[in-house]
Amino acid sequence: MRILVVEDHQLLADRIGEGLRDAGMAADVVYDGASALEQAKVTPYDVVVLDRDIPVIHGDRVCRELTSGEAKARVIMLTASSEIYDRVAGLELGADDYLCKPFAFEELIARVRALARREPSQPAIVVRDDLTIDRARLRVSRGSSPLVLTHKEFGVLEYLASADGAVVSAEELLEHVWDMNADPFTNTVAVTIARLRKKLGEPPLITTVVGAGYRL
Repeated sequence: MRILVVEDHQLLADRIGEGLRDAGMAADVVYDGASALEQAKVTPYDVVVLDRDIPVIHGDRVCRELTSGEAKARVIMLTASSEIYDRVAGLELGADDYLCKPFAFEELIARVRALARREPSQPAIVVRDDLTIDRARLRVSRGSSPLVLTHKEFGVLEYLASADGAVVSAEELLEHVWDMNADPFTNTVAVTIARLRKKLGEPPLITTVVGAGYRL
């Protein structure tokens, strides 16, 4: 799950980003509205956590632009105001959810995951042959045996499963499972796939399509 955090309070923004990564998500962090729109142009984010009162370009305009057009982002708007009319205004701008500061981080995580599950083709539990992926609880089992995966291994497996048999390139995995700090010239995807195959066991579930990518 790829998340964009837009918050001008840098300490808070960085803490949110760290917490999302600890919860198994790939999180990018920016501190103003212009940077948010630039990032959204090059990266298809699953959810955007957007502070409403941000510099350079106001959060209201950022929300309108993110939720318009073909690739509509799902937005959780953050605000220091708890007034009803502010929440209504945020939702009318196109935001999917609204969270008032201060907030419990566990609630933010739950809301991010809930928004990411709204896509009908992405159910909470995915089953492929004898493999079961519980996206809500970050659990994987093969047959009756639970598997212990790292966050990146889980993210790669989940993304391959969501492709429903289609080939997924290493570049696409890097774009959706890793954040902006990932080096695109490393073999990190291949290494993660190799570890994942070993943990999944026999018979093999992940196929390499030479010159194209991987398929589950």
